[in-house]
Amino acid sequence: QVHLVESGGGLVQAGGSLRLSCAASERTFSDYDMGWFRQAPGTEREWVSTVTKRYATSYAGSVKGRFTVSRDNVKNTMYLQMNSLKPEDTAVYYCAARARSFGDVTVGYVYWGQGTQVTVSS
Repeated sequence: QVHLVESGGGLVQAGGSLRLSCAASERTFSDYDMGWFRQAPGTEREWVSTVTKRYATSYAGSVKGRFTVSRDNVKNTMYLQMNSLKPEDTAVYYCAARARSFGDVTVGYVYWGQGTQVTVSS
């Protein structure tokens, strides 16, 4: 069982930046692929980014070039640096973990955090 806790959300103006953190309880954090997802009101949850156990990174087209995902296996923490934020980035952001690696980085996540709200004002 992996317990995940997100933090760092808040209210920011368009064009601003935020850094989200996802702290994991699992001592074998390095064995997990980690992902970020988001869900805006009235929409389905969408994949945002992944950093694999081998440090490979992937991004959704809507955030590529603006968001950067990273991980610190000593601190058991994943980060999402979000720059040039837009109102359409407003959502609850969730982190997730999977032990098995699939070719598709958007699926297979078993453990989820409770989410952190990001609101971008225009």
